[in-house]
Amino acid sequence: KAKGPQGKRITLKMAKNSIRVSFSGRRRLDLSKMGIATFPKCILELAGDVDELDLSRNMLRKIPNTIEKFQNLLWLDLHSNQLDELPKEIGSLQNLTFLNICNNKLTTESLPEELNLLKNLKTLNLGLNCLETVPTTLGALRELVDLGLFDNVLTTIPKSVKNLPKIERMNVKRNPLRELEKPEEEIDTIKRIETLHLVEEKDLCSSCLKKCKGEKDELHRLEDMTPSSSKELSFPLLLTPNSSAKDNQEEWRVR
Repeated sequence: KAKGPQGKRITLKMAKNSIRVSFSGRRRLDLSKMGIATFPKCILELAGDVDELDLSRNMLRKIPNTIEKFQNLLWLDLHSNQLDELPKEIGSLQNLTFLNICNNKLTTESLPEELNLLKNLKTLNLGLNCLETVPTTLGALRELVDLGLFDNVLTTIPKSVKNLPKIERMNVKRNPLRELEKPEEEIDTIKRIETLHLVEEKDLCSSCLKKCKGEKDELHRLEDMTPSSSKELSFPLLLTPNSSAKDNQEEWRVR
């Protein structure tokens, strides 16, 4: 059996040394950009000691169901990995307020329905994935303030998500959304002037007066050529272009 990339091996000592305390007093386990290809089992021993877990910018393909041991997590960052699925156990992390899973390989089908159990979630980033639709069940995330859906292949956003009561930001850029398509503007083929100057003939020089009279004569000539509305043209023998109803183009012309 072919093995995938091994990646860097994380020991418990390395994990303990990677814990940082933020200004707010939260304890963050930062294992981002470590070249990790498989979820390090040793960090499960620290599950009750961390409030935030950062595994972003690695090569992770799978998050095990043992993620449920991190019951104290408020903040989980898994962005920029190679995840093509999430375990349903992620829905047991009831204290989560922040979840970033953008820039992975997730599809609509690989999003567990249990995401709708994260009732305290305020920020959810699903951008840069392969989502074709947004699960309507996300409408259960009533505390959601910030939702990232950019760079997917979404054609519509369900009403249950658009009408979330506390939503303030919803990034849907670079999606083929039908509701964002602008109707094609009609092209005005009539040439219009932007400025019209009215002057008396006596104030024009001879060359300008000649030019104006020439344009006036041309306008009258075009008016004379316009068919009268009372004379409706009829072409009963014209069936298709290049038909044999007439022998040559001259006979087609309106006289």
